[in-house]
Amino acid sequence: MYDVILIAVIALVTAVTRFLPFLIFGGKRKTPALILYLGKVLPCAILGMLVIYCLKDISVSSFPFGLPELLGVGAVALLHIWKRNNLISIGGGTVLYMILVQFVF
Repeated sequence: MYDVILIAVIALVTAVTRFLPFLIFGGKRKTPALILYLGKVLPCAILGMLVIYCLKDISVSSFPFGLPELLGVGAVALLHIWKRNNLISIGGGTVLYMILVQFVF
């Protein structure tokens, strides 16, 4: 019974967090300027924080000196410039990184 209640609470909280913005800002109400600003700057800020978090434990003083990570990040950047597709660029960089870590370094 505990598991059923837990799943129900999780489902309810998920639904509320999905529908609450539409209830608050929906209809003909104008979206506040702060929310519009956050909608513009937060995606880039979160992506930057994610990159920093992923690269924070690289050791440049010992082999392989962060080379797999650097090549993976470079692959993501080049694929994104070339294809302009997030899925291809992130997936391609991840696959390259995993190949480098598993088979090369």
